[in-house]
Amino acid sequence: MTDIRFIYVTAPDGNKARELARKIVEERAAACANILPQMESMYWWKGSLETTNEAVIIFKTRADKVDACMRAIRLWHPYSTPCIAVLPIEAGDTDYLNWLANEVEK
Repeated sequence: MTDIRFIYVTAPDGNKARELARKIVEERAAACANILPQMESMYWWKGSLETTNEAVIIFKTRADKVDACMRAIRLWHPYSTPCIAVLPIEAGDTDYLNWLANEVEK
């Protein structure tokens, strides 16, 4: 296993996702953010079944940066209860993983 983590986050739309991603990457809490500008979500919220369009952000960072990244996401995210899920990376291209790990240090 590596010390790299991907953080899966949803946002209300592509514009909000880009704003959030830019802030997190500029702070170097993550080395990279991938934005999938549109998906459909279905979920229960306050007793009602909701269906909405959202965007997905996948932040890529080191394990020791996860807490800082999550704090920043909560600070700037427009949802009162944002989807934030941390995924461990078991293995990957060594050059890419080293690049990612070094980018959050600068």
